[in-house]
Amino acid sequence: MTPPPDLLDQALHARTDPPLRPLPPQVVDLLRSLEAPPRLAAHLRAVHDVALQLVEWLERRHPELAVNREAVLFGAATHDIGKALHLDELSGPGSAHEEAGRELLSARGFGPDLARFAGTHASWTASDVTLEDLLVSTADKVWKNKRVAELEDLLVVRLTRASGRQPWEEFLALDDLLGRMGEGAEHRLAYQGAFPVHA
Repeated sequence: MTPPPDLLDQALHARTDPPLRPLPPQVVDLLRSLEAPPRLAAHLRAVHDVALQLVEWLERRHPELAVNREAVLFGAATHDIGKALHLDELSGPGSAHEEAGRELLSARGFGPDLARFAGTHASWTASDVTLEDLLVSTADKVWKNKRVAELEDLLVVRLTRASGRQPWEEFLALDDLLGRMGEGAEHRLAYQGAFPVHA
């Protein structure tokens, strides 16, 4: 009898067209240790890839900006980790996964500077929000071609401050980037949907 396919492993490593870059190794290890739902792994991989595109664009366009690349990529790769504990939120609405994710990451030894993204990815208007938080939140929307004007405006303000350019210049550049990234949403959604909530 053939053993059943390892759907989590497929979600983490399957080749895609267009390609999705792999998750950071410590996140792969974490997802395996949690026996995470394959759909969650696929979702985190898609959002991580979009976050990586955002960071690469920022590094080219705004070399003057001090962006913590590793924090953004870790945040994108773990922002919904709490859904491993709240499976119903993988296929429906809910916010219980946010604080649960932060607590899970803290319990696994990740510091508050990294664990915070599990709790901040849906609250971009908080007074202490960082550029890294905004990037993770943006990636979590754009992966499925969802545009949130309020979130994007906050990002434009940060970019304008850093560059000294006019706000309309930063808006147009960001809008162009997010529009192009949104074109891959159909493939990312199909990739995520190919994996079940339950292994």
